[in-house]
Amino acid sequence: MNDADLAKVIPIAARLAEEPVGLLKFAQLAGRNMLEVIPAETTTQTYLRGPLNIHYICDPEIITELLVGAGRNNPKAKFTKDIIGSAVGNGLILSEGEKWRQQRRRYSPLFAARNLPLLAEHFAETGMEIAASLRAHPGRVDVAQMAPASTLTNISRVMFSGNQEVSAEQIRAGLIRYFEYISKISLFDVMGLPKWLPRKKWFRSAAPVSEMRALARQVIESRREENRDVPQDFLDLMIAALEEDFEDIETTVDNLLTFVVAGHETSANALAWGFYLLALAPNMQALIRKEIVSIRPEGPVSFEDVQSMPVLRAHVRETLRLYPSAAFFARDAASDLTIKGIEFRKGDALFFPVYSLHRNTQLWEKPGMYKPSRFLGDPLPRGQFIPFGDGPRICIGAQYAETEIMVLMASVLRAVGFKMADAPIPRPILTFTMRPEGPILLDCYPV
Repeated sequence: MNDADLAKVIPIAARLAEEPVGLLKFAQLAGRNMLEVIPAETTTQTYLRGPLNIHYICDPEIITELLVGAGRNNPKAKFTKDIIGSAVGNGLILSEGEKWRQQRRRYSPLFAARNLPLLAEHFAETGMEIAASLRAHPGRVDVAQMAPASTLTNISRVMFSGNQEVSAEQIRAGLIRYFEYISKISLFDVMGLPKWLPRKKWFRSAAPVSEMRALARQVIESRREENRDVPQDFLDLMIAALEEDFEDIETTVDNLLTFVVAGHETSANALAWGFYLLALAPNMQALIRKEIVSIRPEGPVSFEDVQSMPVLRAHVRETLRLYPSAAFFARDAASDLTIKGIEFRKGDALFFPVYSLHRNTQLWEKPGMYKPSRFLGDPLPRGQFIPFGDGPRICIGAQYAETEIMVLMASVLRAVGFKMADAPIPRPILTFTMRPEGPILLDCYPV
């Protein structure tokens, strides 16, 4: 499918701030949808000075210097830690300094390419189940519900499988309650108010977090006792790594839940938006299906299979460009720094609006258009496409997530197709991650 055929494919976009947003309004809107406080000018300018000490950065060179170069040690923003700290503790996402370096060294091998074929086997099993269910029950489907169900099943398989004391249904039910709890953002956390001030969250039971931590602890300890000779899933690989590099149980629980949260949300959102984009572009959908069938006409889709599917990979990356799950992140400047004539002072808030970066008119040709061919040519300049961040703190599970998305999508598209239904498509909103505001209803049919 050439770009001329895709020229009219303009997917739904987020609503950004068209007028200046004051501090109180910023906090109110950010608690509901962070995208509504990001200035619309960030899609046409590569740098924008915000109120107080805020910098909005969409310049790839400045981004690279702040994430990879001189600013690579800038810590995560305080309000980020306030928002998600209760859910993921002091694991890889939020730890700093030597504690972070130790954890990164400990867990990096788990996500190495050599382990992905094993994990892909679990993804393929889930993909074939989803495909069979859709094929047996064609018609209207909400892919915004189907996608998280798929990745939740994967989590149950690769991180919580084979436990005799905790059932898969207990894990799934606990995870659903856990995700619902952590998705509620406190206005006071966004404003950076002191931790002793009561949060609305406090008046709701924190049981979803404590219960999920208890389940995770139980699964880890039970698996350690099994002492499997050959790793069968992600949790086995994780425990094997800890045999050579000790870590206290609470930090291990923090990291297991960190991997659960990051893996579930990123992949689920990309799958939902990815199926929507293919329904918008039926010729591209047919082209990708042809590629999939030519490589693996039946049976489980393997890690090696998806390495030979460049068009599917380009579609996944274009989906992550248009709808990055991590659509915004922030750092606090640890020291004074001047880059390209812009002065960043210690304590300044460095905002990276990834959604705007990926749709910036100075960086992309027709950025609002769905155009997978962007990822079939020469590599893009560093700092221009960062769905998983960049630098030392780039998402440790980036390859894991891309493999999961591709295996699930290939498994499903081989069996069924999607087309647009007579239903409105929800806009993206950003809370814990960027997700659709409501159901994405598509018509599903067997192929």
